[in-house]
Amino acid sequence: MQAHLDELLALAIRHARDERITAIPRVSINLGHGPTQPLPGVVRPMLCLVLQGAKEVTVGDRLLRYDPACYFIASVELAASGRVTEASRERPYVSLSLALDPEALAALIPNVDDPARSETGVQGFGVSPVTADLVDAWLRLLSLLETPRDIRVLAPMLEREILYRLLQGPQAEVLRQVARADSRLSRVRRAIAWIRGHYDQQLRIAALAELAGMSPASLHRHFKAVTAMSPLQFQKSLRLQHARRLLMADQDAARAGYAVGYESASQFSREYARLFGAPPVRDAMRLRGDAAALAEVVDGA
Repeated sequence: MQAHLDELLALAIRHARDERITAIPRVSINLGHGPTQPLPGVVRPMLCLVLQGAKEVTVGDRLLRYDPACYFIASVELAASGRVTEASRERPYVSLSLALDPEALAALIPNVDDPARSETGVQGFGVSPVTADLVDAWLRLLSLLETPRDIRVLAPMLEREILYRLLQGPQAEVLRQVARADSRLSRVRRAIAWIRGHYDQQLRIAALAELAGMSPASLHRHFKAVTAMSPLQFQKSLRLQHARRLLMADQDAARAGYAVGYESASQFSREYARLFGAPPVRDAMRLRGDAAALAEVVDGA
């Protein structure tokens, strides 16, 4: 498997671009030349495979580390903080990501044995060991960048194989629920989608629970199981991240806080500093002087 990982790494470095996206639909290559500070953001449903270096992601009170020995999966949108922990100019951090396609997963599930797994306590994210079959499928998919004319026909087949390998692994139940419209995870996803679209509005748990088809107590329990946050914590994280981007666009702190739903400037400043480590104005000035961090803020949502 190591030989295939080395070949995959060489391919990724050869085709890495500043914009990260590739000609293969839903596939991105990320390359970094040094460790980074923790950077809060929203992680969309995706698979991440690290080829060199290491990264840590904090979701709620959980810390996950992944490197070339394991892969990371998010099956829902997560408010998280990530940082590259191992990288240098000589050995940059290199990772591949694949945005998860619920329709492709739904088409596969009837063809994969389902050992009647329970969805109780299913989380929306996790880290699992990399397998030789998964690396081999990734290698053949990324190799299509060498023959672009083959991408349109072969990429969907190889993406399907990667999803099939994942459905045979320890994250299988999480992925099955991505494709099930009536699963608890899918109900939580409806609640997440509402909060994403209305982060600046007052959050009424009873109305959100009704939208998700759960009782308020059940929504709170399953939302936290999936995202490692309560609905209110999730909304607060989204508000502050949107405010940070407004500050990057030179909006003053008071207006940025008001725009994302805060009525108290002091509460906004206090909660902003708690999440980002510095008050709004000071954090914005620091980021404007750090081009790499600024790019992460712009791209992170």
